[in-house]
Amino acid sequence: MLIRYGYEITLTCKQPTALVCLLSVHDDRAADIRVPETLFTIPDVPTTTYRDLFGNRCRRLVAPAGDLTIWGDATIEDDGQPDRAVPGARELAVPELPDDCLVYLMGSRYCETDLLSQIAWDKFGSVAPGWDRVQAICDFVHAHIRFDYMQARSTRTAFEAFNERVGVCRDFAHLAVTFCRCLNIPARYVNGHLGDIGVPVVDPMDFSAWIEVFLDGAWHTFDPRNNTPRIGRIVVARGRDAADIPLINSFGPHVLKAFRVWTYEVAPDL
Repeated sequence: MLIRYGYEITLTCKQPTALVCLLSVHDDRAADIRVPETLFTIPDVPTTTYRDLFGNRCRRLVAPAGDLTIWGDATIEDDGQPDRAVPGARELAVPELPDDCLVYLMGSRYCETDLLSQIAWDKFGSVAPGWDRVQAICDFVHAHIRFDYMQARSTRTAFEAFNERVGVCRDFAHLAVTFCRCLNIPARYVNGHLGDIGVPVVDPMDFSAWIEVFLDGAWHTFDPRNNTPRIGRIVVARGRDAADIPLINSFGPHVLKAFRVWTYEVAPDL
């Protein structure tokens, strides 16, 4: 299938402000792009790109004083299959893990492994290691947190989400990532596009957050927010948590004036 995706974001800055944006599809889907990304800003400002420590594509620019609109749109080919389940995937002992997985065992800005370690072992320590244990974590998080856009808070941590029992997709992801790390299972935070393909349309389209967990030598997708296999995930960025991969990182104050995201299936001849 073909999926068209994009965004339109307008910021207001009181003075020229440097920005780093993580909005373009991740390089690991480059071969699937069928209509390359069209990106422009209003007013037109120069931009440059680089790869960060996690391999994400970042765009640098300076927003002028006043309004700046960033607009991007592309079409990608997808296999149309739901997230792959591998129920037999096993955990690897820490000495067996690749070096680049070790960072995803450690605490990070929004994932306080020190505060949640005992809770994690109490709740999931007796569950069979591997896929079943990760799924048990996602089942718990999905049931424990109540999704509420109106309760979104950019500073909420995994420990706070556990105690407050409310949040948005990033909070579900942070709590599940933290529980996995507490149990010595590498887990990383992912954001990207996830359209309502094959499921009822419930909420306005938005960027989504989910997780990837390292089992049996490979990274596997889990989604504690939706907790069901979904079609058409488009990864934008991966990191330890949301602090590593904000959609827009501004080096100075800004106000979000408008925000629109689209992700939907299109016919092959369009």
